[in-house]
Amino acid sequence: MANIAYIRVSAQDQNTGRQHQCFIDAGITLDRIFEEKVSGKNITDRPQLKAMMSYLRDGDVLYIESISRLARSTADFLNLIRELTDKGVSVRSLKESFD
Repeated sequence: MANIAYIRVSAQDQNTGRQHQCFIDAGITLDRIFEEKVSGKNITDRPQLKAMMSYLRDGDVLYIESISRLARSTADFLNLIRELTDKGVSVRSLKESFD
C-alpha cells in the first residue's frame, strides 16, 4: 500500500506549494506525488493524471487537496472515482473531508 498525491494547478505561473503544505500540515507521509500545471477542464490532456492512473494499485490511497484538483466536472470526477474504486484505490480529499 502506498500513499500517493495528485497536485494540480491550472497555469504554469501558479504555485503548487499550498497543496504540498496541506499534506504536510495533515501529517500525511507521501510515497509519490504526481504534479502538473495544466487546466483541469479536459482530463484527456493531463499527462500526469494518466501516469498516476496507470501507477496506482490495489490498496493504494490517493490524496487530493480538493475535489476540484482531480476533476472540474461532476461527470469526470465520478468516472475517475469509479475507475479508482474498481482498481481497489481509496481516495481522500482534505478540503471536503471526502473518503
